Amino acid sequence: MTGGSDDEARSLSGAPIDFDHLDVIQERFATDDRFIRIDEQPAFAPERLVCVYDQRFYPNRVRSARLEVVWFENGDFSLHYHEEHETGDFDYRWDRHPSGHNTRDHVHPGPDALTPGDDASHPEDWRDVLSMVLSEVEERQRAFWET
Repeated sequence: MTGGSDDEARSLSGAPIDFDHLDVIQERFATDDRFIRIDEQPAFAPERLVCVYDQRFYPNRVRSARLEVVWFENGDFSLHYHEEHETGDFDYRWDRHPSGHNTRDHVHPGPDALTPGDDASHPEDWRDVLSMVLSEVEERQRAFWET
């Protein structure tokens, strides 16, 4: 990834975007069959990696789902899961950054990812953070099919 305009994202953490780290995440996710597309620096979010989920994980009422990843050079992050439904949206966010509303590690649970969120404890290693988030999304996907 090339460095783009990251002023808005930098204000979240106070640190520059770690585009090298996003490259590594993109390489790992590119071989993951749960994603049909990985967009680096899309126009609507040039500081993010946007991972679009395969529709086969969702019932028809979910039009699309994606995971947006922002990583900072100081280890802070924001991972935003978004579903677009026929009748509205579902949003959930996992964050590590300075905050006036929560501790450094926190989540903004669905369905609206409201602020303030809930204080949380995220793993230190970035791979464990991604694994945790992907597992929580997978639990949500499975719940669509349970009766």
